[in-house]
Amino acid sequence: MKQESPPTHIDVRAFAQSASASAGHDLLVNYERLMQETQGGGAQRMVNWSARGELRIDEALAQQVWLHLTVDASFPLTCQRCLNPVDIAVAVNRSFRFVESEEAAQAQDEEAQEDVLALSPDFNLLGLIEDEVLMELPVVARHEACPVELKLAAADPGFDAALSEKRNPFAVLAKLQGDKLS
Repeated sequence: MKQESPPTHIDVRAFAQSASASAGHDLLVNYERLMQETQGGGAQRMVNWSARGELRIDEALAQQVWLHLTVDASFPLTCQRCLNPVDIAVAVNRSFRFVESEEAAQAQDEEAQEDVLALSPDFNLLGLIEDEVLMELPVVARHEACPVELKLAAADPGFDAALSEKRNPFAVLAKLQGDKLS
């Protein structure tokens, strides 16, 4: 099923039992925390997403509820080297296994290779998309090669002049001593 915005809440178990799939695209402006990261820029950019539910049977013949999520988007950030705009492409491709409670999710998440989340009849898919994209954004955004020449040195013209005018400390002492003799 193709749709514009992701459903804000889904019943993950029912989604997986019916082997449902949903995909679409949404405007960046609908993601408040991502808009904060872009400092309000790129509101009309698209966030492309897809979600697919799956039931698996584990070795103990118990059903496992899975959700597979992919997200592709490009975000306008500020390069921390040259301070000019830089587009950062983000691709998310993750699978989540769901368990019955938050406590079980916390306990199993430590040892599991996959992400483990708690089942909920009103799971926030929009929030999951936003969380995963936020984790994929670089801590420091920057160009591979900045489009402008970087000024990597700072100089104070008065600093060099002060160094050349540096007084000899013994000359100052001699002057003080000369003032005492007079």
